[in-house]
Amino acid sequence: MVLVLPFKAVRPQKKFVSQVAALPYDVMTREEGQKAVLGNALSFMHVEKSEIDVPDNTKSNDDLIYQTAKRNFIHMREQGILLQDESPCFYIYRQQMGAQVQTGIVGTMSASEYDAGKIKKHELTRKDKEEDRIRHVDTVNAQTGPVFISYRERKNLNNIVDKITAGAPEYDFTAEDGVIHRVWIATDAKQIEEIKKEFREVDALYIADGHHRAAAAATVARMRRGRDKSVDPVNEYESVLAVLFPHTQLRVMDYNRAIKDLNSLTPEKFIEKISSCFIVSKNFTARSPQQLHDFGMYLGGEWYKITIKKGKYNESDPVASLDAAILQEHMLYPILGIKDPRVDDRIKFIGGIRGMDELEKLVNKDGFAVAFSLYPTTMEQIIKVADAGAIMPPKSTWFEPKLRSGIFTHKLD
Repeated sequence: MVLVLPFKAVRPQKKFVSQVAALPYDVMTREEGQKAVLGNALSFMHVEKSEIDVPDNTKSNDDLIYQTAKRNFIHMREQGILLQDESPCFYIYRQQMGAQVQTGIVGTMSASEYDAGKIKKHELTRKDKEEDRIRHVDTVNAQTGPVFISYRERKNLNNIVDKITAGAPEYDFTAEDGVIHRVWIATDAKQIEEIKKEFREVDALYIADGHHRAAAAATVARMRRGRDKSVDPVNEYESVLAVLFPHTQLRVMDYNRAIKDLNSLTPEKFIEKISSCFIVSKNFTARSPQQLHDFGMYLGGEWYKITIKKGKYNESDPVASLDAAILQEHMLYPILGIKDPRVDDRIKFIGGIRGMDELEKLVNKDGFAVAFSLYPTTMEQIIKVADAGAIMPPKSTWFEPKLRSGIFTHKLD
């Protein structure tokens, strides 16, 4: 049983939504953010990534950044760009990227249930990134971007969503990257109760993306609960903004790797060493693996297919059987010397949306020695890791399309 509730979203007027909606704060650098908002004063990036609006020499943890976010949010509300719904609603948010369509329910989940482990994670959070979002949420007094959540598909919830989406959407726009975004509002009291009831039958929720947002929201709830000496579950700060998708609809893309050098090995010696654990085949024209436990390897201008040998890893271990873990534990660390990929500057991670040509470019032109393409992690694998209370290797998942910020904001009072 999990608690998912409607809320009174702060959201753009229909005529402004395409200008307001912005990519998440953490998918681009400050400089990329500044470039993205050129000519668009309404972009929610001014709230979500407010460092784009402060002087260049401002320290990354300066309070000016968070006060600027608060000021920009208040300004957008005062100007009537953002309005708040008068009564709590659920919202249906559909994204279409080519043939990929995913439809989620926008609501709030419980900060206490996050602390209790009912909202399950599969990644570690970094203290500095978590602290940044804590200060942002607490200063702005709002959760300005949703956590990307999955749940095991429920047919009854699908049916409710189908009924709601049979009507005309409130928002319907195509973003600059070609992703189509549509939103419907569920205001019917009976449908709202049905959605709440269905989620009460769900055993657990799974964070797909947004681990730092979720951790920060739960921390802010604990902070405010302590200040207020309150245990009232209806306090808005007890709720965490989320978009919740059935697990069958989500698309996990590959997350690939490139390595700067071969750790003093010649290409021939490197292939000899990896052959103890991997079957190595030449002329891999597909470049991208077609099944789990196969990898593409681009070395010396040639593509190879490499396959982990049976018995070299623990098939029953939900983490050890992940391809990212197999590559790390049987090649990147013991042969190439990449002990901690989180901090080693010899490794570069490349989201699958950039394609195999990017891997070739890194080796052919950008000074990397070898690149590896991985088969995408499956949602079932993610759920198994989370259910085991385990943590996935870094950069194991890349979800597309990304949720847009600014379409829904959750105020904390």
